[in-house]
Amino acid sequence: MLDSEVFDRDDLFSRLRRRPDVEAPNLTAVDAADRLILDEGAAALSAASPGTLTVIGDHYGALTLGAAVTHGATGIRVHQDPLTGELALAANAATVGLADRYRACALGEELLAGATVVLMQLPRSLGELTEVAETIARHADPSVVVYAGGRNKHISTAMNDVLGRSFSDVRATLGRQKSRVLIARGPRDSAQQTYPVTDHLAEIGLDVVSYGAAFAGPKLDIGTRYLLDFLPRVNPRARAAVDLGCGTGILAVSLARLLPEVSVIATDQSSAAVASAAATARANGLDGRVSTLRDDAMSSLATDSQDVVLCNPPFHVGAAVHTGGASKMFAEAGRVLRPGGELWTVYNSHLGYRGRLQRLVGRTDVVGRNPKFTVTRSVA
Repeated sequence: MLDSEVFDRDDLFSRLRRRPDVEAPNLTAVDAADRLILDEGAAALSAASPGTLTVIGDHYGALTLGAAVTHGATGIRVHQDPLTGELALAANAATVGLADRYRACALGEELLAGATVVLMQLPRSLGELTEVAETIARHADPSVVVYAGGRNKHISTAMNDVLGRSFSDVRATLGRQKSRVLIARGPRDSAQQTYPVTDHLAEIGLDVVSYGAAFAGPKLDIGTRYLLDFLPRVNPRARAAVDLGCGTGILAVSLARLLPEVSVIATDQSSAAVASAAATARANGLDGRVSTLRDDAMSSLATDSQDVVLCNPPFHVGAAVHTGGASKMFAEAGRVLRPGGELWTVYNSHLGYRGRLQRLVGRTDVVGRNPKFTVTRSVA
């Protein structure tokens, strides 16, 4: 626990870690955008009443705990789409003795009712920003001020336009350390809510439902599209399967439709992805055989419990290109698969994952390759 006499922001930030997310020398728990958001919102934070601060998209706790330390904020309500962010914030808050300053909430009225100040890291997805902005405008106090920041390379003028559809006044601050903050005021009185959206993908005969933060939205990701071609080769005797990193659940629903005896767990660390996959399963009448699980790379599933794992792994950790997340997924697949179980993986060919898959799972064969992607089958 931090002593009160060293309760300053820089000391706090030096103690924050990313765990259980990937940790590496080039991956930090605090960035310049965190600092700038807190600085731009300083006056509003000092004036905010207890329980009126909401934090959205805090990566590892810098915004939430920074507001608690610098401004004595209490009753902070926090929404983080990735489970790893929630777990990192919880671990960091416990380490510095601030676990009682905040509570985690779903994106909705509980998170935002009565909020007068919102601090947020801008998401990279315009869909996610749209859903967040609409939800703030619908539920927050009419006086709410939103401080939404990020790294310059990830901020576009389209983000101003998205915020401008939900707020009457949007302006950008001066940049600092390659970061910038968009400040939004005056929530517009509109009942319109864009998400979730549903799209019928005639190519594969599925209705796909997506919330704003779900990867690829209601569209068919090209890597997933390629892996779908190989599902008829999955062990037809499989009874327990996992769609790991499920997104909107296209692979899970497709496998359940192909193998009438299989039960599929669609799992992702994203709350929006899990909600999307559940809705996609319902939309296609397969919710009885496709269940959903918000988890950190299957960590809660039993060892030797699955016959098949399907995986289209990310090659980014946040904004950084890093393959540590994929390695974590492969290692967990090797653990949860029964002897003889199959991991079917699609990945960008230049990443050359075959050796890693062979080491972490078992014998790995390349079963398909096109100009962009490789599909492998690994046997535990």
